[in-house]
Amino acid sequence: MNKEERKSDGPGTLTKAAVAVTALAVVVMIGWSQFRHASTDSHNVLDNRSPVKIEIGGPFTLTDHNGKKVSASDYRGRSMLIFFGYTYCPDVCPTELSTIAEAMDLLGPAKADKVQPLFISVDPNRDTPEVLAEYVTQFHPSIVGLTGTDAEIAEVAKSFRTYYARAKGSEGEDDYTVDHSATTFLMGPNGQFETTFSYGTPPEAMAAALEKFIDQNL
Repeated sequence: MNKEERKSDGPGTLTKAAVAVTALAVVVMIGWSQFRHASTDSHNVLDNRSPVKIEIGGPFTLTDHNGKKVSASDYRGRSMLIFFGYTYCPDVCPTELSTIAEAMDLLGPAKADKVQPLFISVDPNRDTPEVLAEYVTQFHPSIVGLTGTDAEIAEVAKSFRTYYARAKGSEGEDDYTVDHSATTFLMGPNGQFETTFSYGTPPEAMAAALEKFIDQNL
């Protein structure tokens, strides 16, 4: 290209390169704005719910710690706070159940009555109703322990996409631990999945999220 040709692009005309640079700058600015917005809301559990409905949970029939057969429909009208674990769990389960118990206390009686905490055992071989009754009452009177057959537990765990697997020890058949997910699920009064609380969520944050959800669904 000679000097005459270069002069034909006047000062008011953008070259292709300039257009590309401008477009890239706009994309970066939009992306940064969205990132800042997402980061600001990252601690608001309920505002982080995906607009895409995820199929989590469903009907189940298990046995509660009083030896009574119960189903998911028995808890309709109340939100369910569901955690999968087992009574022989050395640390994760006691910690999470303590968090749930404290969150329930922070809600106060009126709002706590709208939430049903459920502790579903992934070790039905050892977690009989009697064992569960002694265990869950150590944490909070509102927590209900649920157990069942191996098939029943496998089915409900699958519906919640919860992982668990027995890890054998060295002291014989009854010496084992159970590796399992440590997520707490919040199901709405209609039984639909709402959100999750990751292990380590402070009880204050859990209570605040539960209170907001209850207020939104009054």
